[in-house]
Amino acid sequence: MNKVIQATIYVGLNDSVTHVQKFSTEKYISLLKNICKSYGLAFTMNRISGGYFHDDGTYVEENSLALILLDVEESIVEDVAKDLCAFFNQESVMVTYSQAEVHFVKERIEK
Repeated sequence: MNKVIQATIYVGLNDSVTHVQKFSTEKYISLLKNICKSYGLAFTMNRISGGYFHDDGTYVEENSLALILLDVEESIVEDVAKDLCAFFNQESVMVTYSQAEVHFVKERIEK
């Protein structure tokens, strides 16, 4: 097994000013895919939902995307996070790092 660093970028879909989602989730997914393609990154993406409190105490639930990147330099992860934050008009995005053990299983059925 190979040990690699897994970076996960969590980006909400509610606009930071209006606090509502302006575009379809599919449009945001398309933008996320284009950003990853422009960086030449392989990725996994999950649709998720959650809730949080604004500084003023207002509770908000929203759709979010979790972008999972394996074995990508931290500086590139941070650049992607900044792009997502700007393009999705977010106050901030959350980035987590963890160590992962990765291996690939291959099997073929012979005919």
